[in-house]
Amino acid sequence: MSPEPPELIIEAGRTEAQYWRDLWRYRELFYFLAWRDILVRYKQTAVGVAWALLRPFLTMVVFTVVFGRLAKLPTEGDAPYPILVFAAMLPWQFFANALTECSNSLIQNANLIAKVYFPRLVVPTSAVIVSFVDFLISGIILLGLMAWYAAVPSWRIITLPGFIAIAFAAAMGAGLWLAALNVQYRDFRYVVPFLVQFGLYISPVGFSSSIVPQQWRLLYSLNPMVGVIDGFRWAIIGGDVQLYWPGFLLSLLLVAALLFSGILYFRHMERTFADII
Repeated sequence: MSPEPPELIIEAGRTEAQYWRDLWRYRELFYFLAWRDILVRYKQTAVGVAWALLRPFLTMVVFTVVFGRLAKLPTEGDAPYPILVFAAMLPWQFFANALTECSNSLIQNANLIAKVYFPRLVVPTSAVIVSFVDFLISGIILLGLMAWYAAVPSWRIITLPGFIAIAFAAAMGAGLWLAALNVQYRDFRYVVPFLVQFGLYISPVGFSSSIVPQQWRLLYSLNPMVGVIDGFRWAIIGGDVQLYWPGFLLSLLLVAALLFSGILYFRHMERTFADII
């Protein structure tokens, strides 16, 4: 009689080291969830990819008309206003989409969470990856704008992956907070759209942060997306565009704190997800 196959028993008190090893062990689930959401969004849809392009493009047009033509706000250096706006629209749309997707990710996968053990961190992370795909698709418009205006990037463009990583960290940190809060307090599904809309107007998307009075710039940088957006413009536009380093470093510190606290809070609440959800 052959011996019975070994059983894997998931104990209730997983250590942190075991938890992070589990994240690697369940990487196939991460791929599956991300790929499933990408297919749902783009497969057999008439406007799937087109919507990922149209939404930031139309927003850029509106901001260019309102802030560039009507309000006549100054641009940065000699950069055309559409490029100024779209260089900011890319990280902002990524951040806003990630917040929306993350906040609903645990609720949408409630059946899976209630029945099967796996590191719950997989779910909101896969949601951020889906938003990152939208970000990459939207980048096509930026390339088209730079070709249209014959804007040649400088050496700073090589630093863009670093700013993308900062934007990813900001989206992940805020997304983890909202994902955990939305499980415990379902009212947060009404709060997220307001936060996204409010954040759009207090972030330097349709205008340059350089118009903020110097004595207020450091305070304005308490919005973590200010440093992210300024970094994108500095890397993409180049030329005379200057990065306000004290504000950027403050935003970078806040992004790190947001990510770290988001992971801690998510891990603290994770043990109750299956019971509450």
